[in-house]
Amino acid sequence: MGPTQKPNVCRQLSRRALGFFSRDAGVVQRTNLGILRVLVCQESTKFKNVWTTHSKSPIAYERGRIYFDNYRCCVSSVASEPRKLYEMPKCSKSEKIEDALLWECPVGEILPNPSDYKSSLIALTAHNWLFRISATTGKVLEKIYLASYCKFRYLSWDTPQEVIAVKSAQNKCSALARQAGIQQPILLYLAVFHVLPFSLIGILEISKKIFGNVTDATLSHGILIVMYSSGLVRLYSFQAIIEQFMQQKLDLGCACRWGGTAGTVGEAPFGIPCNIKITDSPPLLFEVSSLENAFQIGGHPWHYIITPNKKKQKGVFHICALKDNSLAKNGIQEMECCSLESDWIYFHPDASGRIIHVGPNQVKVLKLNEVENNSAQHQISEDFVILANREKNKNENLLTVTASGRVVKKKFNLLDDDPEQETFKIVDYEDELDLLSVVAVTQIDAEGKAHLDFHCNEYGTLLKSIPLEESWDVTYSHEVYFDRDLVLHIEQKPSRVFSCYVYQMFADKCQANYDQ
Repeated sequence: MGPTQKPNVCRQLSRRALGFFSRDAGVVQRTNLGILRVLVCQESTKFKNVWTTHSKSPIAYERGRIYFDNYRCCVSSVASEPRKLYEMPKCSKSEKIEDALLWECPVGEILPNPSDYKSSLIALTAHNWLFRISATTGKVLEKIYLASYCKFRYLSWDTPQEVIAVKSAQNKCSALARQAGIQQPILLYLAVFHVLPFSLIGILEISKKIFGNVTDATLSHGILIVMYSSGLVRLYSFQAIIEQFMQQKLDLGCACRWGGTAGTVGEAPFGIPCNIKITDSPPLLFEVSSLENAFQIGGHPWHYIITPNKKKQKGVFHICALKDNSLAKNGIQEMECCSLESDWIYFHPDASGRIIHVGPNQVKVLKLNEVENNSAQHQISEDFVILANREKNKNENLLTVTASGRVVKKKFNLLDDDPEQETFKIVDYEDELDLLSVVAVTQIDAEGKAHLDFHCNEYGTLLKSIPLEESWDVTYSHEVYFDRDLVLHIEQKPSRVFSCYVYQMFADKCQANYDQ
């Protein structure tokens, strides 16, 4: 265990008021967040449920804003009680927002309009329009008509806050078409844009002729990732594809003639032609086979995590070096838990290169480092482990009565995710406060009770536990967000009923000195 000494908040506030940090960019912000972390974790601080609401449509949360009715209504969760920021006019089902991303102004770039320096919501509508909407007023600032030749449905970041990818729904060949020998040549499309100001990179088609029977494709950090039902995952350089297969550079708002039709790029009804058509197999960067296409890259140096492509290997994770596919020492990770729900693993989002492995009764934080006397090979070791609060070796007695009337007592072990034992359900990372947040649930009588625990990200020490007032049904879908001094719980009940519970931080009493 590492040190848990807390800073003196009064001294830090005094130094900030005297301008001790003014000459060093970012120091004031880091100091403020350090103060907030101390306040959040101190014993006298409570988190109280200040607002509860219900909706018939999905509820989304992003950076202090709660979205309702397919992003049409936005509520700020920053105030002492959530308040409505804006409500956009009602629209038809064909015009509703299907997906959205929050864009926040990058530091150090000169943008053309004053409004560009404020947060925006990039929204994709059901009728193929891409909008940039003010995150504070709901006003539409920019709009682009994508196309009429496919149905775009999903938004994602290729490069966070810089490049977006808009993915179409997959074209699936119907049973009648297959019987007639008709194959769907284009499986899906990817439209790629720089954001703020919007500029088109291109629209790429994923065809069966070039890629085969693809089940999905996406872009991430300049890499085209193509997945197959067999478990195969293939990686290609998107930049290399652009350089080799772009037919024509297109600019938004400019006149264009394409396939005998003329129009303005990005305006209805012309839209944006598909200008990246792959006519030959592009150079393959990497290929791997994994169960259910589960594949992640991370760590220092680059490693990847897969599950061997066999059903009996579910729950077994291999951590391998990207440069030569060699298995890291201790690189086979298996939780060895008996549970209905699978454990899961991922690279830590704090960019430390560590790995988080979550099971029903433990959270392992693993680190990747060089093998002693062999810098070419790396090994996996435990950094720390968070354990659920359970009775050790708890068994249940099963009583049976034989034909002769003799009572026989048998013992059996409970499942690791038995609802009557504390079970981990969600693990997340609060990057600004450098805290791991862990949701643990226990079934008490007929209802489940949950609490949110804050752990030191460096050592795993438990710093704070917050009970959630509402009951937790393990059969429902849940999301929990911890954002600075806010905790938000979104729950999806049967028949598409969504509930949102907002908790905010309160201090019962003021403490002047935080030294220990």
